[in-house]
Amino acid sequence: MEVNIHQAKTHLSRLLQKVAEGEEVTIARSGVPVARLVAIEPKKKKVRPLGMDRGRIWIADDFDAPLTDDLLKEFYGGELPKLQRRKPK
Repeated sequence: MEVNIHQAKTHLSRLLQKVAEGEEVTIARSGVPVARLVAIEPKKKKVRPLGMDRGRIWIADDFDAPLTDDLLKEFYGGELPKLQRRKPK
């Protein structure tokens, strides 16, 4: 099916419905084809099987242990921040 630009603008919803049904629509300017409306293929969902990285990833036993003062200083640019204690109510 070929339509001119004015028809395409006026009837875009109808043309898209035809494309969704499998038809191809060519849009022309002064009889010269300039664009083609075609249906897109749905993206295929990537399947990641459970356990695919088993044995490749591990978590250290101490992963949630407090950091050393030396390492904390590196995060804070060389000096630990002063902690302010809240006054009891």
